[in-house]
Amino acid sequence: MKSTDYLKLLRAKTPQQLSEELATLRQERFNVHLQQVTGRLNKPHRVGEVRARIARVQTVLKQQEKSS
Repeated sequence: MKSTDYLKLLRAKTPQQLSEELATLRQERFNVHLQQVTGRLNKPHRVGEVRARIARVQTVLKQQEKSS
């Protein structure tokens, strides 16, 4: 999914849904990091992808807070 499509999906969500998405992504970041440390990570690009998605969710949350 392109980042612009992902942003459109995020902007359509409520702050509660975004918080849940953020918690899920943080758990995924932990799991990916753990796999990386133990040497079992097959797709190293996932680390950057998850970090970028977390940043996007946080950005949309801040934008919604300012507009409210």
